Amino acid sequence: MKKKENLKVVVAMSGGVDSSVTAALLQRAGFDVTGVFMKFWTAPSSGKGGWNRCCSIEATERARKTAQQLGIPFYVLNFADEFKKRIVDYFLEEYKQGRTPNPCVVCNKEIKFGLLLEKALGLEADFIATGHYGKIQCATQCKLTKAKDKTKDQSYFLWQLNQKQLKKVLLPVGGYTKKEVRALASEFNLPAAETKESQEVCFIETTTADFLKKYLKQKSGDIVTPDGKVVGKHQGLWFYTIGQRKGIGLSSGPFYVISKDMKKNVLTVSKDKKDLEKKELVAKNINWISGKEPKMPYKVMAKIRYNSPLASAVIKEKLSNGRLRIVFTKPQKAVTPGQSVVFYKGQELLGGGIIC
Repeated sequence: MKKKENLKVVVAMSGGVDSSVTAALLQRAGFDVTGVFMKFWTAPSSGKGGWNRCCSIEATERARKTAQQLGIPFYVLNFADEFKKRIVDYFLEEYKQGRTPNPCVVCNKEIKFGLLLEKALGLEADFIATGHYGKIQCATQCKLTKAKDKTKDQSYFLWQLNQKQLKKVLLPVGGYTKKEVRALASEFNLPAAETKESQEVCFIETTTADFLKKYLKQKSGDIVTPDGKVVGKHQGLWFYTIGQRKGIGLSSGPFYVISKDMKKNVLTVSKDKKDLEKKELVAKNINWISGKEPKMPYKVMAKIRYNSPLASAVIKEKLSNGRLRIVFTKPQKAVTPGQSVVFYKGQELLGGGIIC
């Protein structure tokens, strides 16, 4: 096996504190580190030029200054066209079909651990590294587990990765808390030490609704209650998501969006939160990180969105087209088509799927 000083790692540097510390830690550990900044598609902005939270001039310069301070090579990779095609177009199409996508999950699979990994291997790198909060342990096979800092854990967003990818990925900050990472940034005297973080979709400047209105036409239809009573008009089903309470435009609320009928162009709302609850769901596009499907029924802990708590569930059976039926011990609120349902056993991320 190569010595660490002969192991080349390409670090995805965003200009943020996590990726900056990732580069510094790997350099300190003796790796041959190269930094890259990925330039994504920028949405037309209210100001001059385009806009993307991840690709601002300030972020690029912070990443460049960090690389200069560490004395490592630094390159900017233009992934704008591929990002638009694989992430933004997917995002818009999912909303158009009435679903609520998670672009970060797809970006990790297609861009960060897809396109970037291809480029890095083409440059004869041994690994790529990112500032994601998660842990990878590889022996005969690789396991992806939760980060030390459970409040910052990002394993949920990595469920689409496979064994081939995981063998080539390093996640150094997964073994630290966010507080410890910030302390390391100060210790290394990095430009990003006090940089604020954001969990918003990178290519949306204001709100999702504002972004969608630029690309999807309004199509008015009825808003009804569960008993069929018409209580208002919506402007297009793609502008609403399951569980939404604000921005529906109805008085005498609060109302919650509980379903969307794309064929009839009808939005159903309710004042009763219990109407949002479902005890089971069907998921498609399943990925098992181990590459092996478990025998069913199979007990897991599951998440139906990043911020939701883990819930006890049983993967009951495999349906047609590789879909799975998942039944929860307790009803879950706002089960949303297009979002990811992700499976865990203890600290280990097993895989997941897209909610139908």
